[in-house]
Amino acid sequence: MRTIYQPNKHTSFDAVILGNGDFPTRPLALYLLKNAPYICCCDGAGRTLIEHKMMPHAIVGDGDSLPEDFKQKYKSLVHIVQEQDDNDLTKATRHCMALGFKRILYLGITGKREDHALANIFLMFRYYKEFKLEPMAITNEGWLVPSSNETLFKVENTQKVSIFNDNCTQLTSTNLKWNAYAYTHLWQGTLNRTTHTDVTMNGDGFYMLFFVWK
Repeated sequence: MRTIYQPNKHTSFDAVILGNGDFPTRPLALYLLKNAPYICCCDGAGRTLIEHKMMPHAIVGDGDSLPEDFKQKYKSLVHIVQEQDDNDLTKATRHCMALGFKRILYLGITGKREDHALANIFLMFRYYKEFKLEPMAITNEGWLVPSSNETLFKVENTQKVSIFNDNCTQLTSTNLKWNAYAYTHLWQGTLNRTTHTDVTMNGDGFYMLFFVWK
């Protein structure tokens, strides 16, 4: 059984990828960002990070949101990837994969344009299933993680949680106010609540949970 702990200051990641959405404001997210062993920014997020007095190790994307003078000044950090089959978040993910990173924390993937936010959220499924990574995302409102099969989540009691089913035909849970099942629509698993600090999910496919900060 896989065990996933609610992130804290002691949670370790191989790298942090900073998206070009809303810059993180939650103290935990900022702590993990400042203490990350490797920071990879998606295009314009690199400029934002530097404005916040932090320096990335790499800035990856198509470069469309970076001014030319910025790209010249930080040319040793900027990696332009012109192909448009993937968005900047996936380009940054591939960059980190090439360096051997597996446990990746994603910040700044929501906010601003809703279509970008939705794409970034559900790309977590791809990174877990296809890329074989262990992705986790922290937002200003909560944290989300994809998983599969049987998983134990070590969280807080009475914590709000939403469950998104990818392809499970069987999906069960323990210690939730409303038992999970193989939802056929994305909205069906939202607005649940934990009844214990140990929550288990068991499915024959992939699913993702979003826990709201208390």
